[in-house]
Amino acid sequence: MADKMTKRDYFEMLKGFIPADAERAAELVEFIDKQIEQLDAKAAKARERAAERKAEGDELRAMVAAAVTDEFQTIDQIMTVMELDDPDVTRAKITARLGQLVKAGEVMKVAMTVDKRRVMHYKLVD
Repeated sequence: MADKMTKRDYFEMLKGFIPADAERAAELVEFIDKQIEQLDAKAAKARERAAERKAEGDELRAMVAAAVTDEFQTIDQIMTVMELDDPDVTRAKITARLGQLVKAGEVMKVAMTVDKRRVMHYKLVD
């Protein structure tokens, strides 16, 4: 399967097709270079924002890890222990961080039946 071409690749290819003696060749090359520069700047910003979001997630993951005990707890119980005041921290975000901790091997999860419902319970790995 061929590699997928990016906008940057297409601009580089177009730049190679412009004959040096063509009318307004310098303007076209300058335009293409500017477009490539903008794409590179956009990619760098995206990497920077991703790193910031990852760092934020690490803080929340640490808070979740600190709230998990040696006893089995539900997500609601973990959220109660955390005493969160931030409305941006939702149940889904806590569940995602618990999933990360399970993958990392720090926390184990078990499905238990509570009131005829299957509910996931989490506890620290021994």
